[in-house]
Amino acid sequence: MAHAHLDKLNPDQRLAVEHGGAGPAEPLLVIAGAGSGKTSTLAHRVAHLILQGADPRRLLLLTFSRRAAAEMERRVEKIVAAVMGPAAAKAAEVPWSGTFHAVGARILRDYAEAIGLDPAFTIHDREDSADLLNLVRHDLGLHARESRFPTKHTCLAIYSRTVNAEAELALVLRRQFPWAAEWEADLKTLFAAYVEAKQRQNVLDYDDLLLYWAGLAAEPSLAGHLAARFDHVLVDEYQDTNKLQSSILLALKPDGRGLTVVGDDAQSIYAFRAATVRNILDFPGHFDPPARIVTLARNYRSTQAILSASNAVIDLAAERFTKNLWSDRGEGARPELVTVRDEADQARFVVERVLENREAGDRLKDQAVLFRAAHHSGPLEVELTRRNIPFVKFGGLKFLDAAHVKDVLALLRFVENPRDRVSGFRVVQILTGVGPSTAGRVLDAMAAADDPAAAFAAFEPPARAEGWPDLAALLAALARRRTDWPAELDLVRRWYEPHLERRYEDSITRNQDLAQLEQIAAGYPTRERFMTELTLDPPNATSDQAGPPLLDEDYLILSTIHSAKGQEWKSVFVLNAVDGCIPSDMATGTSDEIEEERRLLYVAMTRARDRLSLVTPQRFYVHGQSGDRHVYANRTRFIPAMLLRLFDAVSWPPAHRQAPGAARPMPGVRIDVGARLKGMWR
Repeated sequence: MAHAHLDKLNPDQRLAVEHGGAGPAEPLLVIAGAGSGKTSTLAHRVAHLILQGADPRRLLLLTFSRRAAAEMERRVEKIVAAVMGPAAAKAAEVPWSGTFHAVGARILRDYAEAIGLDPAFTIHDREDSADLLNLVRHDLGLHARESRFPTKHTCLAIYSRTVNAEAELALVLRRQFPWAAEWEADLKTLFAAYVEAKQRQNVLDYDDLLLYWAGLAAEPSLAGHLAARFDHVLVDEYQDTNKLQSSILLALKPDGRGLTVVGDDAQSIYAFRAATVRNILDFPGHFDPPARIVTLARNYRSTQAILSASNAVIDLAAERFTKNLWSDRGEGARPELVTVRDEADQARFVVERVLENREAGDRLKDQAVLFRAAHHSGPLEVELTRRNIPFVKFGGLKFLDAAHVKDVLALLRFVENPRDRVSGFRVVQILTGVGPSTAGRVLDAMAAADDPAAAFAAFEPPARAEGWPDLAALLAALARRRTDWPAELDLVRRWYEPHLERRYEDSITRNQDLAQLEQIAAGYPTRERFMTELTLDPPNATSDQAGPPLLDEDYLILSTIHSAKGQEWKSVFVLNAVDGCIPSDMATGTSDEIEEERRLLYVAMTRARDRLSLVTPQRFYVHGQSGDRHVYANRTRFIPAMLLRLFDAVSWPPAHRQAPGAARPMPGVRIDVGARLKGMWR
């Protein structure tokens, strides 16, 4: 078969795509530098395997978001269609593609009985998991200790970090949560009781989707059966995997044959989610002979001057796969190191430069301001608002974190699984006059009954409870599936609307979220599928902002560096490129933490296509336990003096300009504006 579909690939990309032919070959590690066409390369590899005769039903493609999986599928279909026509492309769909958690949920339902699970399990999101932990915490009396026990969210973070990192609790406490170390014994008791509560209620949390999958893969007979279902396993963004995910992959393909992982060790920046750069650094050595390594170093995004500075920053890393990004886009302007007096001047500099770029023809959308922590953009947001410059900030609440959406989904979860106590508590207490005591009693009655919906209807609520019969009728209708999906969600929404208006002042805006929820629901064939996938990969809420920007609106991008990964803009401004911010003063306790902060700066720098400005305030305001104060800052340690030749040094404002807002002589005029304002109403 002719390989015209590979003609647009560069030699290194083609080497990765054609590795091993159609059958399972030795393991492959693709080190894909920033802007090197990683997504295109992986999509071409999947398409090429199919075109060479691989069965798409026996391919497993793991990504880190549902959107990434959908984009990969779209590209694969387009490549196959170009070679064999649209009909063949339809037959080339890869049914086993998605996130680790979504694929894990499907696999666990297939193997549920073999590993002691009820196939009708429901899945808790993070907030529900924290609520269940809190219930267990109260049952154990841990909340009543003399010194304050960790909050439910802290407890969940400790639990999640421990299981995903496959680490001892004592080690996790010592390294990541030292203030909670005194509670080690109690936390062990809490986590054991939490696991038992989940199993009694037939619920899984996010971590369970990986833990049960790993348990399945650790049993040789089951692992062999599961591995035999897939000839090829391909993993995107491998640098973002944690130890538990790595264990699953190595159990699936212990000899590595048919295993392809793609990633960039220089962009491993998610240690706070228990991701470890060791997975990608150690990958080749897991196999004998070692995995083949193909490096993609040609960058299609940035000018060479930006790449030279970025390469120099990451070259100082203690350990990495050697690669030097290069581009044929031309040298371009060197990145700027901009010195400003303070955060106020930093904000004014960014606004002035953004407007200059706009006057030169760049849209606001073509420019982004990146920062290490969300609060770093505060002064800039004030200045943008004052200057009436529209902006969108990324890194807000998730759709499912909105209380009204959680109410509706809790009701659906409760119908799906009446033993789900967290969802039940939330639903019953939506009613006026129903508190935790009443909720606990009705849930106990439902748990003991053969027909939970009937037990709810028969329960005698307190006289002050309002709306009990309506909720009972709704639960009964949904339990007996008297209405098809997704019309069930319309029933729930109509029941909930009066409560929405009663509970929230901004009910109109929140109702828009519920309308969006119905639109999303229409894309799923069943209630179970909807609940599972929405929990695993939620969209963003409309109510987080005044309103989503229209397609024809222009707006500046503000984003944390973590949220900017995978994105690119013509012009990028990096705020607070000083020690204490990059690296964060909270992330300098170990050499591993410092190395991740270095990679974070590298990720920020490689988002820029044409222009890059790193801004260094000489002093900035900090808020701490010892009080608020101004501190003087040094340029980030990741750009030592030896690298300054790769940057243009800029001071702002220029010496000849008077600082904006400086005092000027006032004319000898005095007016009483206040009196005029009062006079308007007389």
